[in-house]
Amino acid sequence: MDWQGQKLVEQLMQILLVSFAVVAFLTGYMLGSFRTMLLTYAGGVVFTALVTIPNWPVYNRNPLNWLDPSVVEKYPKPLPANTSSKKKSTKK
Repeated sequence: MDWQGQKLVEQLMQILLVSFAVVAFLTGYMLGSFRTMLLTYAGGVVFTALVTIPNWPVYNRNPLNWLDPSVVEKYPKPLPANTSSKKKSTKK
C-alpha cells in the first residue's frame, strides 16, 4: 500500500465509522432498542474492516519507486557529522 493509499484508507475509515455511529444511534433511538443500536454499529465496524484492512488494488495506485541495488552501491552512505564538539566556556 502506498502513502496516498494509506491516507485514503484512514479518511475512509473515519468517515465510515462516524457514519455508522450516527446511523446506529438513530436506529436505536427510533426503535428504542439498545441491542439494535449495538448490532447496527457492529455491522458497520465489520463492513469498515472489510473495506479498509485488505490491501485492495485501489489503495496501490501510486507505488513507490525503490532504488536499484547497483545504484546504491555506487554512492555509499555519507558518514554522520561529528557532533561531539565541546562548547567554549567563558569564565568571568
